[in-house]
Amino acid sequence: MNIPQNLRYTKEHEWVRLEGDIATIGITNYAQGELGDIVFIEVETVDEQVAADEVFGSIEAVKTVSDLYSPLSGEVTEFNEVLEDSPESVNNDPYGEGWIIKMKLNDASDYEGLMSADDYAKLIG
Repeated sequence: MNIPQNLRYTKEHEWVRLEGDIATIGITNYAQGELGDIVFIEVETVDEQVAADEVFGSIEAVKTVSDLYSPLSGEVTEFNEVLEDSPESVNNDPYGEGWIIKMKLNDASDYEGLMSADDYAKLIG
């Protein structure tokens, strides 16, 4: 299982990369594998404040639709527009081209409260 060490993770199977006070957020390789073929991603919270654990969008696969939960509090500044035409990028490259949103954090120190790669590996077994 691909779990990059330089990212942080949530129990909802999302990953976070922090650069300054900007967090890039996507779903993990494990999550995309469980969902199957992703066909649509909706994010209507760009330019809005979202709280940690609040829904910021949804992801639709052939079999199911799942909510996307914000791992941190802040303003959603960007949606990965590549996903509008190529939602399968999340399946093909979940930690690269398949990122979902960028967010300006209210408190960058909250990042430290997320799971390490080792903790996430234990969660998914």
